[in-house]
Amino acid sequence: MELFVAKDSIVRKIWGKGDTVLFVFAGASAEFALNKAVDWLYFTGKLPADPLGRLFSTVMYARGIVFSEKEMALKTIDKINSIHGAVEKGRGQRIPDWAYRDVLFMLIHYSMAAYELLERKMTEAEKEDLYDVFYRMGLRMNIPGLPESFSEWKVAHVYHLENDMEKSAFTIDLYKQYRKHLGAFRFWLLWESQKLVVPKKVRELMGMSRFSFVTPILFFYKISRVLRLDNFLKSLVMPKKYREDIKGLDVNE
Repeated sequence: MELFVAKDSIVRKIWGKGDTVLFVFAGASAEFALNKAVDWLYFTGKLPADPLGRLFSTVMYARGIVFSEKEMALKTIDKINSIHGAVEKGRGQRIPDWAYRDVLFMLIHYSMAAYELLERKMTEAEKEDLYDVFYRMGLRMNIPGLPESFSEWKVAHVYHLENDMEKSAFTIDLYKQYRKHLGAFRFWLLWESQKLVVPKKVRELMGMSRFSFVTPILFFYKISRVLRLDNFLKSLVMPKKYREDIKGLDVNE
């Protein structure tokens, strides 16, 4: 049985822990809102109607690919292409190539940022491993112009942050939807969590301070993992309808 991601890959460790995936989700929700191509996510009306569900499904697609056999992973990627193709046909336009790259770059960055926040610093070899997995995803999606190595990606990522993001009316509306669907407390928790993983450019555009109230909370959360109380705490982060999904995020290999 050939796997898309090797058993000993750091990527399986990153995406096999629910708390890490939730921090990927938190960071991604900020960058989705700022991306200049966010109007594509508004085209079908599904994003503003259910922003948490749409973003969570994107993260879960990526997670599903990581833990699939190679053949199934490729079929999942092809399904994603098919969905995008249908949206493009409906609008009569093509989604810009740079927008596809941006989403891929986003998943790479937040995979690293979340893991290093909750676990430890990654080695250069692990970062290359991480990049290789998402690079292969991007190739299957026929995304052009992908950097061929992690070192090249770092340069391209900086360019993306400087050129492909802006705070727009879509950004403001999407954050209003986050607050509406999460409630005041969970929205505050999302905002404070985003500060810990988003790049400097995102903090600047969103007017975020460097200090996060989640920082001291993380110390106690890490203790809760040892005491096996973390599932209870994770259930507080997302609305009730996502709690069963969150429980299933932890993979024991």
